[in-house]
Amino acid sequence: MFKRMKEDIDTVFDQDPAARSSLEVILTYSGLHAIWTHRIARFFYKRKLYFIARVISQINRFFTGIEIHPGALIGRRFFIDHGMGIVIGETCEIGNNVTIYQGVTLGGTGKEKGKRHPTVEDNALIATGAKVLGNIIIGKNSKVGAGSVVLKDVPPNSTVVGIPGRVVVRDGIRLNHDLKHNELPDPILDRCAQLEAEIERLQAEVKQLKLKGIKENGD
Repeated sequence: MFKRMKEDIDTVFDQDPAARSSLEVILTYSGLHAIWTHRIARFFYKRKLYFIARVISQINRFFTGIEIHPGALIGRRFFIDHGMGIVIGETCEIGNNVTIYQGVTLGGTGKEKGKRHPTVEDNALIATGAKVLGNIIIGKNSKVGAGSVVLKDVPPNSTVVGIPGRVVVRDGIRLNHDLKHNELPDPILDRCAQLEAEIERLQAEVKQLKLKGIKENGD
C-alpha cells in the first residue's frame, strides 16, 4: 500500500512542475486525495458493500469536487490535474499512466445496461472540459483536446479535437503528455479557411467575367 502511495506521489512530481515537496502534494492535491479515497470505496464495492462504497465516494466528491464511482477500474500512475468537476462513471476502465484535467466527464449516453462508460487505455491524455461518452475506447497514447465531445472509438496514437471529436493526428510520432491546449489543430477552423479561400477565388473569377463582358460590350 505504501509503495503504491509513493508511486502516486512520484507521478505528481513527474506530471506537475508546480509540485515542490511531498508534504505539499500529500496535503493539498485534491486529485491525489480523490484517487486514494476511491481505492477505499472500491475495496467495499468489490465486497458488494455498495451502500458504504457510495457513501465514501460521495464524501470524496464533497471534499474534492471529483466524482469517481466506486465501480470504476483505475490503473497505476493515474494523474488528475486541477480535478474540480471531473466525473468518472461506474463501468469506466482506465489504464496506466493516464492523465485527465479539470471538467472531464467519462460518462454514459443513456440508460443502457452493462458496459456503458468509456475505456481509456494506457498513456492517454484527456484535456480540460472534454466529454467522453458511451461504451467507447480511447486508444493507447491518444489525446483528447480541450472541450471536445467524443462519441466514437479513438484509434491508438491519435489526437482528437472538436464537437463531435475528429481524429486530426494518427500513427505519427509517438504521443506523450506535452499537449499544449492553446495549439490544438482545429478541423472546423481549417475548413472555414478553405471555404473562405474558395469564395475569394470565385469572386475573382466573377470580377474577371464582368470585366470581360464590359470590354466585349464596349467593342
